[in-house]
Amino acid sequence: MPSPVLHRHCHLFLVTGRSEDSRGLGSFQDMARSISMEAAGPTLPFLILTLLAVSAASSTNQIQILNAERRIDLSSHIVKVFLTLKVENVMTAPASEIFLAFPPAQADHLALVKAQAAIGKKKKKSYVHLDVNPTELPDAPNGTKYFSISLLNPLSSGETATLEVLYILTHSLEPFPAEISQSESQLVYFRDSALILSPYHVKQQTTFLKTPSTKMESFTRVEPTKFAGRELKYGPYEDHPPYSFSPVIVHLENNSPFAVVEELLREVEISHWGSLQITEHYKLVHAGARHKGVFSRVEYQSRPSFSGTSSFKHLLASLPPRVHSVYYRDDIGNISSSHLRSDYRKSELEIEPRYPLFGGWKATFVIGYGLPLEDFLFESPDGKRYLNFSFGCPLAETVVDKLTIKVGLLLLIICIHDAVVVLPEGSKDPSAAVPFPVEQRLETKYSYLDVVGRTVLVLEKKNVVPEHITPFQVYYTFKPIFMLAEPLMLASVFFLFFMACVAYLHIDLSIRK
Repeated sequence: MPSPVLHRHCHLFLVTGRSEDSRGLGSFQDMARSISMEAAGPTLPFLILTLLAVSAASSTNQIQILNAERRIDLSSHIVKVFLTLKVENVMTAPASEIFLAFPPAQADHLALVKAQAAIGKKKKKSYVHLDVNPTELPDAPNGTKYFSISLLNPLSSGETATLEVLYILTHSLEPFPAEISQSESQLVYFRDSALILSPYHVKQQTTFLKTPSTKMESFTRVEPTKFAGRELKYGPYEDHPPYSFSPVIVHLENNSPFAVVEELLREVEISHWGSLQITEHYKLVHAGARHKGVFSRVEYQSRPSFSGTSSFKHLLASLPPRVHSVYYRDDIGNISSSHLRSDYRKSELEIEPRYPLFGGWKATFVIGYGLPLEDFLFESPDGKRYLNFSFGCPLAETVVDKLTIKVGLLLLIICIHDAVVVLPEGSKDPSAAVPFPVEQRLETKYSYLDVVGRTVLVLEKKNVVPEHITPFQVYYTFKPIFMLAEPLMLASVFFLFFMACVAYLHIDLSIRK
């Protein structure tokens, strides 16, 4: 059985929320300040440390985990972790928050954290979404990153609650060997802990790892450990004290395509006369084990089940319904190897690059299509216009390192990491409603025939995964009279030009009578 140790690279631990009984830290700090005014000498630091230790112990003893089940999905290069916790309040004061904490190494690859509470039993069970927000704690060890889960109702003394947490990690599978030939399979390392790190006493816990195939090179054994089929099971482990930790390394086969979009630029051209044109610029890379040696297309086509098993040559993009004028091209020109399937609910575009992508290989291409404006541009009750569009990357099972979105009458661009919303000239009071944290800033852009310029709302988002494909809205005020500004300007220019021509023809500029 693993021995409990305090490890600085803990993968996940929970801290109780602040409650009336956990005023401890603040009250003890006040007591320490009062003591400092009355006492001096070598015993003062010892007293302060003692009071802080007692406060921390009181906080971590408020919750205990009755049962913890963690399921880690390693079937693709996007690692999904499903964590089910049954927690109990063992103190007298109610607890309203639970904190999830991740070490710095894992926090850098953390793309998404969601939580929900299970209500009811068996057939009548339902789930309610819980708010999860990043937070900071003053005593966070080694730069630990925290997320706060707000409970629907505070847990009373002796009351239990079941929480289900989903968090997604990207770039967490390390190819080993780092280079493979065309005929070799791709092997990866995954590092984690067999035990869920927690400052609470955990009565029972189990961890399951779902593998993409039955081929397993090696894995760390922490008895009881069982590997059968495509599942590796650690546990069940019972009665582990706080901060128990047991590192494990799993070396397995994973031939899924490691499709990563380094940068995505989506240009959305909005015309208030009734059309919406989308243009998406992709910089795609295969982030798996790098290809070594010479590529043989003959072997690749004659032995597809053995040659280049970790490569990919097809991509599937989910587009909105009612698309039209779809095209797919790169720097060379149009690429005809694409297939569009469309109905009233969705549209799917299957594209094939000019060459299959092996580890380390890159491809750049452009996808464009048109949409009816009435499906995406609306007017709110307060008179504002708002664009309702999807955030994220339409390509299936891809990670986006940098996303930018630009929206406007004649220009809308969405890229990985930066989302820039370019609104029509004359637009005012722009604002964006996004269901997850993004960075926002305002800029001004000048296009042809602009006088005052266009307001640009920039939304920035890193580490985007398919779960980020959710609707977002951009609100702005716009007077329809501005739609006539450029036509009137052109009409005025032509009118003045013709008037100048007429005046030139009727004016005698000769010096002779």
